[in-house]
Amino acid sequence: MQHPGTTPLAHRLARAQHGVARLPCAWIEARVTAATGQRATLPPLPGLLSVGDRLEVLSRSGEAVPAQATGSTDRDTTVTLYREAAGLGAGALARLPIAPASATLPVTGGWIGRVVDPLGQPLDGGGALPCAHAGQKLRCLAPPATSRGRLGAKVALGVRAMDLFTTCREGQRMGLFAGPGVGKSTLLGMLARWADFDVIVVALVGERGREVREFLEDDLGPEGRRRSLLVVATADATALMRVEAMYAAMAAAEHFRDRGQRVLLLVDSLTRFCHAARDVALSAGELPVARGFPPSVFAELAGLLERAGPGPEQPAAAGARAGGAGAGGAAGSITGFFTVLVDGDDMTEPVADAVRGILDGHIILSRAIAERGRYPAIDIPRSLSRVATGCHTPDRSELLRLARQAMAESEELEQLARLGLYRAGADAQSDRMLALNRKLVEFLRQDTRTRQDPEAGFDELGVIVASERGKPDRSGA
Repeated sequence: MQHPGTTPLAHRLARAQHGVARLPCAWIEARVTAATGQRATLPPLPGLLSVGDRLEVLSRSGEAVPAQATGSTDRDTTVTLYREAAGLGAGALARLPIAPASATLPVTGGWIGRVVDPLGQPLDGGGALPCAHAGQKLRCLAPPATSRGRLGAKVALGVRAMDLFTTCREGQRMGLFAGPGVGKSTLLGMLARWADFDVIVVALVGERGREVREFLEDDLGPEGRRRSLLVVATADATALMRVEAMYAAMAAAEHFRDRGQRVLLLVDSLTRFCHAARDVALSAGELPVARGFPPSVFAELAGLLERAGPGPEQPAAAGARAGGAGAGGAAGSITGFFTVLVDGDDMTEPVADAVRGILDGHIILSRAIAERGRYPAIDIPRSLSRVATGCHTPDRSELLRLARQAMAESEELEQLARLGLYRAGADAQSDRMLALNRKLVEFLRQDTRTRQDPEAGFDELGVIVASERGKPDRSGA
C-alpha cells in the first residue's frame, strides 16, 4: 500500500506546484556582450543581478541554457553556464526573474535510491522525481557554533582498520587522502553498505563516466543503493556543474538532517570540487595566490565543510545535555567522509593542507601498502581521528598504542634491513615488533564483501598483542 503523498499523481501535483512557485512574475532581459567557452558577459545590472543569482541565456536555436552570475564589476557582469551551449555569442538574449530567489534543491524523501544531477534532474531513467514545495537552500551558513549539537557516540563503520584505529563519532568529518587507484572508491562503497546510518548521500564530483555505473553496481550494490541518494557530475560536466554537485549533496544531507535523521555524506572527490571552483573563480577574473588557486576557493571550502556535522541543538534539550557528548538533543547529524587526491603522496599541496586543517581527522591510503596486497590500504601510523580518545577505555587505548608502535617501528626496521643495518636476532624487542606487525598485517586485511564487528576486532587484537608481549626475551642479556 502506498503512503499518502507518494502516488504518481501526488508526485506530479507536487512537481507542478514547485514549478509554478518558481515562475517569475516578470523577466528582466539583457544582451550578451561577449562569450568565450562556458562564460558570457552581460552589462552591469546594479540591484537586479548579483553574484550567485541564476538566470537563463538563450542560444541561437532558442534553447534556454541555465547559468549563474559569478562575478560583477561596474563595467560588466560575468555569467558562467551550467552546460555547454552551441550557437552562443554576442547579442544572445539573457533573462532573469525580476525578483530572483535563492537557489534551492527540491529534495524529498522520495529521492532516496535515485541518481540526480546537481540541478535535481534524474539521471537513472527512473522517471520524474517528487519535488518539495519549499526547496532546501544550496548556499547557506553552517549552524551557529554555540548552538549546534555535540558529537555523538561512536559509530560502527564495518571496516576493521577504521573502527579500531580511526574510530569515528556521529557528526564527525573525516578526510580520505589517496592517490589515484589506491582503493578510495571501494572503501566508500564499503562504508555505504555497512555503516550504521539512516540515510546516505553520495556526491561523485568529476568522476569518469564509466566509474559511475561501476560504483553503483559493484561498490555500492543493491544494499547500499536502497538507502542512498547520489548526486553526479562527471568529468565532462562544466566546472560550474561540478561545483554545484557538492552544494547539492550538502543541501540534500541538510534536508534529511533537519528531519532528525543520521546522515552519512560521502564525497569523491573534494580535490576535483576545488579544481572546478578554481576554474570558475579564474574565469570571473580572480587572481591565483597559492599554486594557481584563488583565495575564494579556500574560503568556499571552509564554509562548505563547516555545514557538515551535528545539527542545531533543540532548546528543550539543551539543559538536559549540558556537559554531555551525545546527539540526543540535535536535529540529526551529518557524518562526512571526503576524499582528497594527493599526487605523489604530497600532503602539503594546497587542497590537502587546507582540508586537514578543517576536518576532524584524516585517513591516509598508501600505494605501497596496496602494492603489497593489503586492502583497505590504510596507513595506520599516519592516520588519525582527533576525537577518538574519548571512545575507548584505558585498556583499549593502550592496546591501540602498542599496535601503532609496532607498525611504526617495523616500517623503520624494514628499511634498516634492506640497507643491511639490521638482521633478525640482533634485538629481541625489535624481533617482537616485527612479528607483531606481520600478524597485524593479516589482521587488518579485509574482504570487500565481509563486514567486521568492532567488538570482535578488539578481542582479536588483544589476543594478537598479548601473544607477542608474553614471549620471553632470549637475547642473552
